Amino acid sequence: MRLFARLAAPLAALLMLTACGGFRDDLTKPPTPIGHFLLGYNIVVAEDPQKGPFSRDATPDEWIKAVHDAIDTRFKRFDGDQYYHIAVAVQGYVLAQPGIPLIYSPKSVLIFSVTFYEDATQRKINEEPIQLTVFEPCCGVPFLGSGNTKSAQEQMEGLAFNAAKAIERLMRKHADWFGGTPEDVGNDRTIVEGNVLVDNPGAVVPRGALNQVQQQAQQQQGQQPAN
Repeated sequence: MRLFARLAAPLAALLMLTACGGFRDDLTKPPTPIGHFLLGYNIVVAEDPQKGPFSRDATPDEWIKAVHDAIDTRFKRFDGDQYYHIAVAVQGYVLAQPGIPLIYSPKSVLIFSVTFYEDATQRKINEEPIQLTVFEPCCGVPFLGSGNTKSAQEQMEGLAFNAAKAIERLMRKHADWFGGTPEDVGNDRTIVEGNVLVDNPGAVVPRGALNQVQQQAQQQQGQQPAN
């Protein structure tokens, strides 16, 4: 713990300088069209989303605003000639608390589902909502954990940005839904299909982390001088 105390400040400074330096560059250029897509309604709901382990608190209204703003920022840039609506349901999240580097650094994630609608026909384009998990943008010092360097609001903003990015990647992959040609979007390790809290919880909190943290806390308490 003494070593961590000496290293925490310089590591945090390094993280702030190196992390996420260009992860938003794609918003600085005019977007490549996705078929005829033009954003119609941007609908975001958050009905009692599941809070994952070791997470900070966030209200449904905070999630609605963060995701709604991120979708607006990304998709209002498109100037197609047919309106399509995007409907998102926030289903779960983890906003990582401060952790112990090299032992326990929880990851922040957002789980949501998305459905697209065609305005002209009022039809649902994908019959079943598509569920996605996004991790927060990659950090320059990943073992430190964003809980040590970012507020809950900053974590939410990063996750909402990646959610909107994940939606665009999905749309490009299925561009024929919008009258375009499907694209090969490649892989992005910060975006996975499904609910990671159900499918792979170890991707958020490593196995045994709780026991390690509890043991560390007990050791620290034992070292504290009596009042």
